[in-house]
Amino acid sequence: MSKNFINFHVLISHSPSCLNRDDMNMQKTAVFGGTRRVRISSQSLKRTLRKSDYYKQYFGEPSIRTLRLSDLKEHFIAALAGRYDAVLIERVLTLLSDKKFDTPDVEGDAVMPWAAEEVAWYCEQLQRIEAAGGKTDAKELAKEIKKNSVGLHQAMGNALDIALSGRMATSGLMSELGKVDGALSVAHAITTHTVESDLDWFTAVDDLQSLGSGHLNTQEFSSGVFYRYASLNIAQLQANLGGVDRQRVLEIAAHVLHMLATEVPGAKRGSTAAFNLADLALVSFSDLPVSLANAFEAPVRSKNTGFIVPSISALHRYWQQIHRGYGLDERCAEFVLNPGDDQAIDSLKRLGSLQELEAWLKKDGQE
Repeated sequence: MSKNFINFHVLISHSPSCLNRDDMNMQKTAVFGGTRRVRISSQSLKRTLRKSDYYKQYFGEPSIRTLRLSDLKEHFIAALAGRYDAVLIERVLTLLSDKKFDTPDVEGDAVMPWAAEEVAWYCEQLQRIEAAGGKTDAKELAKEIKKNSVGLHQAMGNALDIALSGRMATSGLMSELGKVDGALSVAHAITTHTVESDLDWFTAVDDLQSLGSGHLNTQEFSSGVFYRYASLNIAQLQANLGGVDRQRVLEIAAHVLHMLATEVPGAKRGSTAAFNLADLALVSFSDLPVSLANAFEAPVRSKNTGFIVPSISALHRYWQQIHRGYGLDERCAEFVLNPGDDQAIDSLKRLGSLQELEAWLKKDGQE
């Protein structure tokens, strides 16, 4: 029987870095299991994925997330030049946002994602309704568009990150037609172990100053093994993309897996270069979302072997416990870079590379 959820579990060890900062320029942290962990927010991870070169290569341009509607209008006028005129595009944005573009700095009610092809689809509908002699006020336009909601979702499919992450809209037609329930749930990544951060005093040396430095400041940093978890609702993504088949979702899921295992937030990349790849990637087809974060509720401890090997062992132990305790019926496979002394688990297929795991995912977890 086909499973509706794909669970992604990734362990990735980052060298000394500060990948996600708070409003005080300190590392984001969380208390879990009574101890301090370093954290990378889900917002940071999702932005990392959609802004990556890999995303652009396989999914195209992501949506534009902005509060500045005036700049958005100019962007879409340029992007859709030759297809729709500027007046029509402005009319569509006015209906969608319930904002008048009569001043140079128009802003929306909140930062939200916009997709060029979605705006193009609305332009086409407005032209069609006008050609038929219909009204084009917001109420009548909404009625007409609801008759062809599949077409709208197909247009949104050109900005896949909206279908994956969802969209909350608060004004204009967008509040009625533009809301999207996200198909991909992404957890905050946390270290599998307790972390005590280091504080770096750094200077910017002034080459024309004989003594001292031009600038002196501090930066918090640390290293650690992070657990990344995400769950993909297959049926939701199919609906968000206008009714695509399951195989299309599996292909998308394989790319999501690749990015979760390889993409790193860009904060301080020039001074820390924490370009680390995943040490473990585990994927399951399941009847429900299942996080394995509680494998690390008791923080992993290093016994002169580092943290990655005991983290892999803790994940495997908890995976066996939760499957036994709840009788979970899953199809599971993993890629482990260095399993240490951990033996392969009979019901957990072990593959030799990330590419093999991606291929297994595309085949729906079948042999």
